[in-house]
Amino acid sequence: MATRARASVLLLLALVLPALAAAQAPVEYRLSFKEAEHRLMDVEVSFRDVPPGAFELRMSRSSPGRYSLHEFAKNVFDVRVTSGTGAPLATTRPSPHEWSVTGHNGVVRVSYRVFGDRVDGTYLGIDSTHAHINMPAALMWARGFEMRPATLHFEAPAGAGWRVGTQLFPGVDPFTFTAPNLQYLMDSPTEFSAFSLRTFTIADAPGSPRIRLAVHHMGTDTELDAFAADAERIVREARQVWGEYPAFEGNTYTFIADFLPWASGDGMEHRNSTILTSSNSLRASRADLVDTLAHEFFHAWNVERIRPRALEPFDLENANMSGELWLAEGFTSYYGPLISLRAGVTRIADFTNELTFLVNRVQNSPGRRIRSAEEMSRLAPFVDAATATDRTAFDNTYISYYTWGAAIALGLDLSLRDRSDGKVTLDDFMRRLWQTHGKPGGKAPGYVDRPYTMADLKSALTAVSGDAAFADEFFARYIQGRDVVSYERLLARAGLVLRRTSPGQAFAGGFRMQDVQGRPRVVGSVPFGTPAYDAGLDRDDVILAVGGRDVSGAVDVDRAIREARPGQQLPIVFERRGVRVNGILRLVEDPNVEIVTAENAGQPVSPEQRRFRDGWLGSPKP
Repeated sequence: MATRARASVLLLLALVLPALAAAQAPVEYRLSFKEAEHRLMDVEVSFRDVPPGAFELRMSRSSPGRYSLHEFAKNVFDVRVTSGTGAPLATTRPSPHEWSVTGHNGVVRVSYRVFGDRVDGTYLGIDSTHAHINMPAALMWARGFEMRPATLHFEAPAGAGWRVGTQLFPGVDPFTFTAPNLQYLMDSPTEFSAFSLRTFTIADAPGSPRIRLAVHHMGTDTELDAFAADAERIVREARQVWGEYPAFEGNTYTFIADFLPWASGDGMEHRNSTILTSSNSLRASRADLVDTLAHEFFHAWNVERIRPRALEPFDLENANMSGELWLAEGFTSYYGPLISLRAGVTRIADFTNELTFLVNRVQNSPGRRIRSAEEMSRLAPFVDAATATDRTAFDNTYISYYTWGAAIALGLDLSLRDRSDGKVTLDDFMRRLWQTHGKPGGKAPGYVDRPYTMADLKSALTAVSGDAAFADEFFARYIQGRDVVSYERLLARAGLVLRRTSPGQAFAGGFRMQDVQGRPRVVGSVPFGTPAYDAGLDRDDVILAVGGRDVSGAVDVDRAIREARPGQQLPIVFERRGVRVNGILRLVEDPNVEIVTAENAGQPVSPEQRRFRDGWLGSPKP
């Protein structure tokens, strides 16, 4: 009875709280660009119906889709806080990203300027051609106002001809938009410029969702039309994995792109939109830009709606750590190239090149012997665009959760297909997560009511495979352990050959060198456990001789190793901090592999292998 009563109370709160939030005065923002040429944006924000007591203003420290801290308050200045009558209010700074306001009369008005000079998925980029706005880098917000709606009005520079590209909801005019709550607002990047627009509708999908491409670039309409055509093929093919599209708020999804010489390369997923930025043009790099688009659109399901519990809701004031990024980011990295291939945008050789990179990186990285994929995921706050002045050992102790997760996805997809003769696939696993954790939605736009845990993922694999022992072993060995699957055997079922790239070639460790003053100097970390590492070689060492021969450049070192044989021992002489050091390079065979089709390897392909390959790389049947 007590349980039923508590459930009734929770249901009542779920119904009443959104209504109360809607009844409260919205937060009102006005964004203007009087000095856009100086990379400056002016912001005015009004908070009404402010409860008595201290009023706590914040600038975000992190941004949806990013996991590390970025301290956006560093670019905010000229902050002025007044009451509803215009009187200055007493303000203190408890921390670099906080302002505490007292003495208000129920209304707090704030104005400030913010500098922005980086066009990517994380920061703010303002200039005379556009305003590229990531909301956490631009907007102050208030504690206690998280569920209030917001209104944003954009004021374009005189004569600029700018318009707004965003997932925010349309308002009373073309320059006014709304967000239902803070989470949705902060997850809604906006491009304000004279961008080019392309649209298409998926008429055969429920609701006929509308897809928009708002592209700020310096290319031609023909180039943009070709990019839009590729985007439509990707959008249509991605649906085949899941069986349906998410219920996009506003029934619209927007790709916001800045392909400009001064942009930084990036892609960033959001609830109903994606940011794509690059210094490359559509003419020069369309294939790479489409690849990024495919990755980010897959996120509309995986992470925007199928979300780890550790990331729900997103914490704007702290680093966001999750042990499941191998799936949230890594599986997405696997599906991006696979969907491009299935859609006919790329060729099988492009896909096998991606697989080659994944397998080599994971199999050969010393980091795999130190941390599992789950542990690598938890390092995101340190590696996700975070910078430090001190060097780290990450070259030896870290593998990107994007890369390792994609390699896990490849192994799981092929393992499921192998054990079921193609009847059960990774697509089935992803659909299971969608039905259980993504599709049910949330209490409000931008929220997820059923985020998953690691135990939930294992349960989903048990359900799909029908074998709890298989699920337990796969997680224990390949996700929470440090093993890798037998790629060679699994790929062979699809008529793909995994072979040594340079059979019989001697290998010392793949360390990097740079010629300095007539001698090769080691730059970067020397990989753990390689012949060079065991010989004592490390960063900044200057190599003097290899195999008894003096060397004057990196090419001489490479030649000495290339002319030797695996198993051979080469003496090496190097200088470290002015001290001459002698070591021995005990060479091994080059461990790097490549993945090619059996046809390219000169091998026959059986009908069974071709059927398996077509089932894997072809578009799933509805």
